Amino acid sequence: MSALILSFLTSLIVTLAVVRSAPAHARLSSDFDTTGPQKFHSRPVPRIGGVGMLAALAASGCYLQWNSLESAPVLWLLVACGMPAFVAGLAEDLTKTVSARRRLLATAVSAGLAIWFLGNVIVRTDIPGVDTLIAMVPFAVALTIFSVTGVAHSVNIIDGFNGLASMCVLIMLLALAYVAGQAGDIVMQTIAFAVAGAVIGFFILNFPAGLIFMGDGGAYLLGFLLAEVSILLLNRNASVSPMFPLLVCAYPIFETIFTIYRRKVVRGVAVGTPDGIHLHTLIHRRLIRWNNGSTEQRRQTARNSMTSPYLWALCLSSVIPAVLWWNSTPILGAFLLLFMAGYSVLYCSIVRFKAPKWLLFSR
Repeated sequence: MSALILSFLTSLIVTLAVVRSAPAHARLSSDFDTTGPQKFHSRPVPRIGGVGMLAALAASGCYLQWNSLESAPVLWLLVACGMPAFVAGLAEDLTKTVSARRRLLATAVSAGLAIWFLGNVIVRTDIPGVDTLIAMVPFAVALTIFSVTGVAHSVNIIDGFNGLASMCVLIMLLALAYVAGQAGDIVMQTIAFAVAGAVIGFFILNFPAGLIFMGDGGAYLLGFLLAEVSILLLNRNASVSPMFPLLVCAYPIFETIFTIYRRKVVRGVAVGTPDGIHLHTLIHRRLIRWNNGSTEQRRQTARNSMTSPYLWALCLSSVIPAVLWWNSTPILGAFLLLFMAGYSVLYCSIVRFKAPKWLLFSR
């Protein structure tokens, strides 16, 4: 818990410093584009929130190292391995020239480094056929790199509104910390708490005022750490079902899968083509904006923030059963199928203008 508090304070202080010094670095760090299909802010905002979170993790690492705790070398290695993903994302935040393909490649490199230095490979899934394949090292390595890269990218995909990605990642990290505690794994619990503290410090300045954005650097770093901590938790604790982290991360993962299907199969466009019809975008446009139509900057920011709690609830709908039945693969598998069906029904209802009235926000 001390790591969480220190990480939180460091993240808050550094992120606040970035916000207060924004005029000095706005030309590089701020997002001036407010007109794109995935842009919902009304003024230029710094998008380098990942810097504060990285500083918080470094502070936590120093604290753990000073106290000679077993979690220190694991945290340092995780942060070091995540540097390619973070740097590629931060480079995009500052230059706007790093393609999604290059960011994905950098994240794959980070996953490869974690395999090399931590031996962090997926060795069980409880999925018939898949476990037979990953008994062979090349398949296990390929699945691990694909999974880590996919989770990191999925966090970036849901990073569209104030507090959306950060709160969802925080919920997932706390779920991992809880189950690590249940399994008696203090090392992974401490690391999950350290990352969670970094997220909380950022969240306070991101929601609801939107004073700073996570940016690609922060999103890819958090996504990488979320995936790696999940795999480490599984590898260190045989009692934890492989379906547990999958259900915990169900919202961003299924959002990504659904987006690929929607773009490639339904619309016939490139998977990387930006659009404005993610679930969170539709909720903003058809549940929030229509019921609160002011164009005043303050009200635009409020509408942005009002969107996020809908998706927090969606995230919790998979995390809660995952935490309750973390060691039961059949039950977790059933809830995973239920989540995917519920997501699909909700998306189709909103896109067809048939959202349930109880979802509508009005003032």
